[in-house]
Amino acid sequence: MHSAGLVVSVMLAMGFCASAGNEGDKSIPFLRRQGQAVQLMVEGKPFLVLGGEVGNSAATELSYLEPVWPRLAQMHLNTVLVPVYWDQIEPAENQFDFSGVDGLLEKARAYHLRLILLWFGSWKNSMSCYAPAWVKTDWQRFPRARLKDGRPLEILSAFSEENRRADVRAFGALMRHLRRTDQPYQTVILVQVENEVGMLENAREWGPAANEAFAGPVPQELMEYLAAHKNSLHPGLYARWARRGFRQSGSWQEVFGKGPAAEEYFTAWHYGRYVQAAAAAGKAEYPLPMFVNAALNRADRKPGQYPSGGPLPHLMDIWKAAAPAVDFLSPDIYFPDFSFWCAQYHRPDNPLFIPENRKGPQCAAQVFYAVGQHEAIGFSPFAIDSIEETAAAALSKAYETLEGLSETLLARQGQSLTRGVLLDKQTPSEEIRLGGYILHVRHDYTWGWSGGDPKAASWPAAGGLILASGPDEFLIAGTGIIITFQSVQPKTQAGLLSIEEGFFREGEWRRIRRLSGDESHQGRHVRLPMGPVGVQHVRLYTYQ
Repeated sequence: MHSAGLVVSVMLAMGFCASAGNEGDKSIPFLRRQGQAVQLMVEGKPFLVLGGEVGNSAATELSYLEPVWPRLAQMHLNTVLVPVYWDQIEPAENQFDFSGVDGLLEKARAYHLRLILLWFGSWKNSMSCYAPAWVKTDWQRFPRARLKDGRPLEILSAFSEENRRADVRAFGALMRHLRRTDQPYQTVILVQVENEVGMLENAREWGPAANEAFAGPVPQELMEYLAAHKNSLHPGLYARWARRGFRQSGSWQEVFGKGPAAEEYFTAWHYGRYVQAAAAAGKAEYPLPMFVNAALNRADRKPGQYPSGGPLPHLMDIWKAAAPAVDFLSPDIYFPDFSFWCAQYHRPDNPLFIPENRKGPQCAAQVFYAVGQHEAIGFSPFAIDSIEETAAAALSKAYETLEGLSETLLARQGQSLTRGVLLDKQTPSEEIRLGGYILHVRHDYTWGWSGGDPKAASWPAAGGLILASGPDEFLIAGTGIIITFQSVQPKTQAGLLSIEEGFFREGEWRRIRRLSGDESHQGRHVRLPMGPVGVQHVRLYTYQ
């Protein structure tokens, strides 16, 4: 194993996979653990990604993005997620063209933005639409995945060494180019390896090489990982393995039983190993932190109806074993239950980063929740280049607020000092214990004087980030929430000593006004009204 891969494997065994070999080297972005949190370090300082991902075809021509850059900067983004296309950087075999990448680097620097590059290599949303023409047309050398009925798909087979070598070579060349051209600037801070990988229509491939591998033994590396992490495995994986008596060896069906579940485990392992080869080769050139993203599955769909074998919650343990050079797995969240998916991906060995999120006004509330509750590395709505004005305005204000708050927030991450809330009509309230107090948080529409319609079929998303900034003090940022406070001490009441509306500038709190009277319901609550995004500094006292 390459020495960098060994470091990653050791960190994984400790419960967190990170680019720890770079820690302390400020010349390259890296991940570090601070208490219970994992932070992305850029130029030696913690960095919160306030991002947006451009549409899939947005970076094919630099001229298309020309009017987009200034708008993204005005929206207070600090990072843009952009694709790098295999067919464009290697139009002919072993002939590389990085002019498009260089153009992205130049524009990002001009607007003081960081970049996260998305490698559209062998797979993008399962398909191989970004493979170069010389790969697509030579299907005998670069074989396709096959279905059970023998039909080939426009999906490169994960069981072809020739496919893997070509992808690994191209990705390695990209990372080598970045080291030569960008390391002094640290414009690129993360790299995504492939995009939403997974097998479609069937749970696994059915070509000759895949069939042979499926009939063969489960790799020893996977069995050793499962044994070492037996008590923390995903419940579904644990239960299926338990039904087979926790076998330590055997074929995929012998270890995990017959049916699509075993087939999907098999697919996850082999996709993970393919991605591992690319990530390890890329890190050997330039060891930036790397991640993979998942197209999420619906509960009523079978593997193959969604991208089977992708880095999904029920397959995360297999991916962790298969791809130790990948630092974390990330969800692309387009489904309504945002908080559920955040919880699925935030684990002791996996920090939360959201590279794609359904764009819309709800993003303002969701980013506060992700950062507050899960200490997320970052957040990024998809198709940011075409975001509507209403959603753009809400996101811009949320990012501006977090931009000012980030220094204070990041310094306190990992110490159980933050919480997040995300409320709607189905979840109108939540109770939080933080800093010696119980906080009763409600959606603004639960209050009769809010101006909202409590009888509406749905309520707009409300959300907030709550930071215990000192004894009896809180910083509360967000929109659409009302908070009352209760002391954890018996027979003791909590009162509002002061509420200030304001903002942070250069790490210092700047008060706009003191809030009392009607704005605090005569001292009864703290309120961030629905619609506007803001931050308040709250001081409490207790009495009997």
